[in-house]
Amino acid sequence: MTLRIGIAGISGRMGKLLAEEVAAAGAELAGGIGREGDAGALFAASDVVIDFTNAASADAHAALAAQHGRPLILGSSGLSAAQEAAVARAAEGVPVVYAANFAPGVNLLFALAERMAAALPPEQYDAEIVEMHHRQKVDAPSGTAVGLGRAVARGRGKTLEEVGMESGRDGHTGPRGTGPIGFAALRGGQVVGEHTLLFAAGSEHIALTHRAFDRRVYATGAVRAARWAVRQPPGLYDMKHVLGMA
Repeated sequence: MTLRIGIAGISGRMGKLLAEEVAAAGAELAGGIGREGDAGALFAASDVVIDFTNAASADAHAALAAQHGRPLILGSSGLSAAQEAAVARAAEGVPVVYAANFAPGVNLLFALAERMAAALPPEQYDAEIVEMHHRQKVDAPSGTAVGLGRAVARGRGKTLEEVGMESGRDGHTGPRGTGPIGFAALRGGQVVGEHTLLFAAGSEHIALTHRAFDRRVYATGAVRAARWAVRQPPGLYDMKHVLGMA
């Protein structure tokens, strides 16, 4: 039976690429909605829904996924703690793949970041994350940058909230604190996505960088996640699970 994939956010740049990748994967496009549309009908008509809209829709779409018993692939960034809690509640009844980034290379970067952070103590190695995106991006730091920060914090046995974030430095800020992770967000042109994680010590610097040159890599990864999710039990997953890295 052909897999029916619905797309929330089909009118955007990513939505159009997703529709192409659904066809390339041999699946059926069950339908799509843009800024307006009947989201409930989309979930009812689909075997799985990919959501690349925005944070404001995340909790409502998660609730619809649970109501209709449909797996959800969520690629929106900038979710609040309350919205993430709503996504987690939905995952108690259906598979939800919630990822900061669907590119395989970025998820490998997350894994490397966690391992490196475990080996490089914060008292000696400051962690700084620099990201750049196109001028239309509305949230900062990016979801991928936050994902990198969470990976660094996990490697050091803490949460990102526990270690703290430093961003928007301006003026006389005083010396850098020991432990917090620094974030810098650059915006301009049509940059698809660039992320660099830097561990800086007094005697050495180590940098990991990922650059995306085509948004299609995210669409391909999301469709791969959709095909994977329909075979899974309820739960909250990310791309590490899809790629067999968890």
